[in-house]
Amino acid sequence: MPFHEAIRLALQTIWSSKLRAFFTLLGIIVSVAFLVTVVAVIQGMNAYVRENLTGAIIGSNAFQVRRTPIALSRATDADIRAYAKRPLISQEDAAVITLALPDAQAVAMQSGWPPPSVLIVAGNQSIGGVSIIGITPGYQTVQDYRIAAGEVLNEVDLATKRPVIVVGWDVATSLFTSADAAIGERVRIAGRQFTIKGVFATKGKTVGMSFDGFALMPLPVFESVWGRRRTTVVSVKMREATEIPGAMDRAEEAMRVAHRLRPTEGNDFAVDKADALVAFWTTLTSVLFAIVPAVVCIGIVVGGIVIMNIMLMSVSERTREIGIRKALGANRRDIRMQFLVETVILSLLGGVIGISAGWIFAELLATFSPLPARVTWWSVGISLLLGAGSGIIFGVYPATRAAKLDPITALRSE
Repeated sequence: MPFHEAIRLALQTIWSSKLRAFFTLLGIIVSVAFLVTVVAVIQGMNAYVRENLTGAIIGSNAFQVRRTPIALSRATDADIRAYAKRPLISQEDAAVITLALPDAQAVAMQSGWPPPSVLIVAGNQSIGGVSIIGITPGYQTVQDYRIAAGEVLNEVDLATKRPVIVVGWDVATSLFTSADAAIGERVRIAGRQFTIKGVFATKGKTVGMSFDGFALMPLPVFESVWGRRRTTVVSVKMREATEIPGAMDRAEEAMRVAHRLRPTEGNDFAVDKADALVAFWTTLTSVLFAIVPAVVCIGIVVGGIVIMNIMLMSVSERTREIGIRKALGANRRDIRMQFLVETVILSLLGGVIGISAGWIFAELLATFSPLPARVTWWSVGISLLLGAGSGIIFGVYPATRAAKLDPITALRSE
């Protein structure tokens, strides 16, 4: 039997029993759609962390000198105890790094993570959950903040410990009618009066988290209210990404000299860039990547067993048809090919429908929910391979059974 004839017969048989074919493929459709959707969400999150979130937290073309590394997930109890004994990052450290990196675009200190979350009150208006960060002026350059109204914090604010703040867009528009209206207004934070000096342009949000619900104040003012933080860091912004590796090496060398570390001693600080945050996130999502294939494989196996049972039932129902074909000259190979092709086409149809459903669902998630989703071609290819593979694996037995039917017995079947 020519291969194209086997395909034609398979499509004709599937079309004549469309409803049964659909329910036969339901397991594969659901499994493949689940695979495409979950991988799209994970890849979308990975891309967002890599392209946006790291820049929002660390800054673009930037790195940090920290007391502890960003990726603490792999740290042992002994590592945690060792980190606790490290000296705090100080203004002297920031000065040393500034001297070591005269070509840096900005070197800044910030109060560290997690920031205090406070209520800001302005007259009869208030907004809660505002993150307060103590900074030196260079931090605004590191983070690429754009001023929408008023002015940024400067060295005079820092030196004179002025009670002034620059707020994110959400804070200004929640408390006042506009960003311009917020300039010069006084607000209460932790029982103290502060004057709004500036408002930053919006940075947007992801997964429901806004990057505009914050307020920056001079670091000495912050420390007078909340004390010196154990997580204070120094951030360094270079003009080009290619300059970061060399700058990190120079910063590390300067810090080792300042901390009087011997050549045999390890660092009592960490120098991290955005890659560390991406690696940390990738470690978290790798757990999902390990679980998802297992769940999908279970669904594919169940769907394949259903296909095999339906094909065995189909062999029983078409016994007389098989007998007639054998009587007209069809050999075992022809019968085997006919049923195997039918099973593979069924599985591929399930894969295609599942991919389409998963793709549509992923697009709906990206459009109507805060979750970013990106469908990847490799997940589509794997889905098609799983569909075709299940058809071949679970179609061999029904096809072989049909091929072994005795033509005389088959012709007697009613």
